[in-house]
Amino acid sequence: MPDEIVKCLVSFLDACYIARRQDINSDALDAMCTAIDGFKQYREVFRSFGVRPKGFLLPRQHALFHYRQQIEDFGAPGGLCTSITESRHITAVKKPWHRSNRFRALGQMLLTNQRLDKLAAMRSDFVSRGMLPGGHASCRNISRVFNRRIIGNDEEVNGAGPLMEENVLGNVVLAHTRGMSFSGPKTPYLNPISSQLSTGYRRTFGGYK
Repeated sequence: MPDEIVKCLVSFLDACYIARRQDINSDALDAMCTAIDGFKQYREVFRSFGVRPKGFLLPRQHALFHYRQQIEDFGAPGGLCTSITESRHITAVKKPWHRSNRFRALGQMLLTNQRLDKLAAMRSDFVSRGMLPGGHASCRNISRVFNRRIIGNDEEVNGAGPLMEENVLGNVVLAHTRGMSFSGPKTPYLNPISSQLSTGYRRTFGGYK
């Protein structure tokens, strides 16, 4: 491996480790800028070897040269990662696209996002009212069952004591493979029926014949 590639990777990692610090002072910013300048210098080896013959017009690499100004304006990134926007792209674009019918999908995608936002707002409202358990993740496939008994015309919950509830897993598991068809020996009285089923009935205006 050429020495320039190793120096390029070392400079890039130095800049990344400095940018991920919780506290960054002026000396750290100077060291980060030195590392970024070294990365900018040594990355040309990839152009000379034909890996990037058209240059380095990459958004994330271009963002490196604005790190100092952004840190001075807004403070240390604190471990901020650009993959956050990628995860949002999956929920806002990729999954709604797969739910659409691929024909003029933009309107369908926007409608899907609107409905998902409304469902999230409804869940937050239900949690604030005590109608659903709180927490970051919802309890999927779990239903609440209350023990009730009828006394006359009144309904008593758990003998007028504290309300007891239990979580019941409502889970449906489908078969992984298709069911096996009947392959046993054919009997004479099943032959006419099987021939009719294989041929089918033809529908006419007068009915079936």
